[in-house]
Amino acid sequence: MTSPATFRPARTTGGLLLWFAALGGVLAWTAHVLAAWTIDELTCASGHENLAGLPLTAAVGLSVAVPALVAVAALVVSLVAVRRLRRTGRVAEDQGIGRAHLLALAGVFLDLLSLAMIVLGGVAVLVFPACQR
Repeated sequence: MTSPATFRPARTTGGLLLWFAALGGVLAWTAHVLAAWTIDELTCASGHENLAGLPLTAAVGLSVAVPALVAVAALVVSLVAVRRLRRTGRVAEDQGIGRAHLLALAGVFLDLLSLAMIVLGGVAVLVFPACQR
C-alpha cells in the first residue's frame, strides 16, 4: 500500500492544471489586449508602421496567435478535466470532485469566451488599417 505522501505531487499538479483550465484563457485574453494595444499605440505614436523591422500587423498578429494558442490549451485541459471527473461517477456524491467539476466546467465556458474575444481582436487587426491618422 502506498502512503498519502506519494500522491502529493500528482494532487498538486492536478490542482495547478485545474486552475490553468479555469483561468488560462482569461489570462491569455488579458495578455492579448495589453500586448496588442500597447504595440499598436506605441508604434503608431512614434510615427512608424513597423516594430524592430517587423510590420505592425505581423507584430500584432503574434500578440493574437500566442494568446490564442494558450487559450486553446486551457480549453483542451478543461475539456479533459470535465470528461475525467464525470467518468468517476462521483460528481454528485463527493464535494471535492463536485467542486473540481464545476471549476473545470466554468473553465470550458471562460476559455471559449476568451478564445472568441482573442479571435475577434485578430479579425479587427486584419480589417482595420494599422495606423490611421
